[in-house]
Amino acid sequence: MRKHNPENERIKRKYLTFLEHAKRQNVATIDGVAKALLRFEEYTRYKNFKAFHFEQAVGFKKHLAKQTSEKTGKPLTKSTLNSTLNQLKAFFQWLSQQPGFVSKLTYTDMEYFNLSEKETRIATSKRVKPVATVDQIIHVLKSMPHDTDIEKRNRALIAFTLLTGARDSAIASMCLKHVDVANNQVFQDAREVKTKFSKTFTSNFFPVDENGFVRGIFVEWIEHLKNELLFGNDDPLFPQTKVQQNKSRRFVASGLQKQNWNSANPIRKIFRRAFNDAGLDYFNPHSFRNTLAQLGQRICTTPEEIKAWSQSLGHEDVMTTFTCYGEVSPQREKEVFAALSAKKEENMDGASIQSLEAKVDKLIAAQELR
Repeated sequence: MRKHNPENERIKRKYLTFLEHAKRQNVATIDGVAKALLRFEEYTRYKNFKAFHFEQAVGFKKHLAKQTSEKTGKPLTKSTLNSTLNQLKAFFQWLSQQPGFVSKLTYTDMEYFNLSEKETRIATSKRVKPVATVDQIIHVLKSMPHDTDIEKRNRALIAFTLLTGARDSAIASMCLKHVDVANNQVFQDAREVKTKFSKTFTSNFFPVDENGFVRGIFVEWIEHLKNELLFGNDDPLFPQTKVQQNKSRRFVASGLQKQNWNSANPIRKIFRRAFNDAGLDYFNPHSFRNTLAQLGQRICTTPEEIKAWSQSLGHEDVMTTFTCYGEVSPQREKEVFAALSAKKEENMDGASIQSLEAKVDKLIAAQELR
């Protein structure tokens, strides 16, 4: 059975290069596009892209809706359907402007990749995601062992993520020189740190607890790295685990090595294990940014404080912080309204009540005159 089309492969390579260098898309996004294109080719049995017709788009939508997720075994979500179809639509729109395809493709045919309005609303609607509270994270930190070098690193890793809200990919690539403990700052230099959109910025330690417990864990780790393990400024902030063979010729963890993690996967595994061991549901490293955004909503009182909080998360626009990360949970919403109700009752002193009664009397009198 045919497994590829040489001409399609050439044009796909050109498009993916366009996304990487012209559109500056990250690797994960490009991989998603490549997967969407492969799914479409498998459906059409690798027909040449020049033979694209709107009926293919209609048929592929029906085909895709019947597919199941490799991870869950359940039907693909509306969100997945929407993103896959949008990626294909964008590809064919780009393709219709390329030499050799202009006369072969009809631009309006790409519109057939659209989901219905109802399906699109379902796919793009925001849902409340559970977010760990600061107290829950501190509970995890207190329950974590910290005797060995690996245990100290794992504990400090979670403390640092809460202190800074740094993304896991950035944390995996950081070195000691990027942290200024004395000034409670982290310099996320895009030349060396894998930041989102290769953005360079300085983030400050967030005031997550009053007694400095979380910061203390991280400071102890820095001192341990420098004084006990003799790490220098260019060595990793959170080094890889060293794996060696024991006497039984089994590979086991045997300390740390002066090398950064190649990806953020080990960080997520550490988080999952820590939360599970503490008897809590797993919250990934990125969700800590939501935790910090919600904390900022509670304690920031001036526009300047809100802007500073947002900048430390690496956001140029304050609205990004509070629309993407700062959603108020239903439970917290209930607490806020309860507090507002209590505040309103407290402010209803005698004078306010008399004023309200006078307004009511005037309304009654006016009604009687009609």
